[in-house]
Amino acid sequence: MSSCRNRFAAALLALATGSVLAQAATPAAAISGLGRPATAKEVAAWDIDVRPDFKGLPKGSGSVAKGMDVWEAKCASCHGVFGESNEVFSPVVGGTTKADIQTGRAARLLDESFPGRTTLMKVSTVSTLWDYINRAMPWNNPKTLTVEEVYAVTAYLLNMGGVLPDNFTLSDQNIAQVQALLPNRNGMTTDHGMWPGRSMGNGGRPDVKAVACMKNCAVEPTVKSFLPDHARNAHGNLAEQNRLIGAQLGADTTKPPGTPFVPPSAPAPAAPSTGSTAAAAAAANPASLFKKHSCNACHGVENKIVGPGMREVGKKYAGRADAVDYLAGRIVSGGTGVWGAIPMPAQSLSPADAKALARWITEGAKP
Repeated sequence: MSSCRNRFAAALLALATGSVLAQAATPAAAISGLGRPATAKEVAAWDIDVRPDFKGLPKGSGSVAKGMDVWEAKCASCHGVFGESNEVFSPVVGGTTKADIQTGRAARLLDESFPGRTTLMKVSTVSTLWDYINRAMPWNNPKTLTVEEVYAVTAYLLNMGGVLPDNFTLSDQNIAQVQALLPNRNGMTTDHGMWPGRSMGNGGRPDVKAVACMKNCAVEPTVKSFLPDHARNAHGNLAEQNRLIGAQLGADTTKPPGTPFVPPSAPAPAAPSTGSTAAAAAAANPASLFKKHSCNACHGVENKIVGPGMREVGKKYAGRADAVDYLAGRIVSGGTGVWGAIPMPAQSLSPADAKALARWITEGAKP
């Protein structure tokens, strides 16, 4: 009798299990009132990614000239007139050279003395620029740019970086050729087990290779800082950019890694400097003003970045008796047309600093 009960219980369990499995295998769409298949139009609205091989890139084009108009209207407020950015966003242009375009490797990524890392120094595929601009920009109104505007802004960004000429029109037909000019195009490797997988050359290796440790295991390291020395203070002291409450106050990037964090106290108001004091300080070290006022975001000392190199400017005006006063005026007021179509915005610096910078330029922009 007991054996019969056991067999009957087993049969009931098998029947219940089979019923549950059958229900689990039923497509959700078959359940009345629960969801519906996405329409082709709905799928297309989300299927907008562009791959490194440019699959998914829509047909279209946009010129550098059009891109400048779009940039000034919708991008410059966050990313700067020349892509030099502002106190919130990292710069998108700068730090690349003509030699980088030839080699496909941004040499300054290995230069710890260079003050920052821009988008054009790091990005290795044009598709990344196009795709991100298309899906995320402008940040306060994403996905509102037309296909032409996305092509145009991408072209203008590359133009500011010295990759494309002023009269270029970027399109789905020539974007692969533009990829071959990207300054850090050879800076990406697929020699790993992560994306993009076996089909694009990584051999299908796993992305980790852990070996279980049973004895004499290494002591777990204590991380003091995730920032390399050259980047610790690139955007100012991080501790001052965090609220002074809560569990994580941020590292003091003005001090060596591992230094205990001490919340900064409110600084005493600085005594106003007189004009003569400011002029004396500027005259003592005029080259420091070049970095202090972020001139190096758009100008190199020898090489053009967005605007001309400082020594080239000095040579151009070497014969003018009023070169110092003229350049000081142009630094303060800005302008366009002398060195190309890209405008230089007016600069907010003191007359003493402007004159010291102008004199430094005319005297050969010496370190």
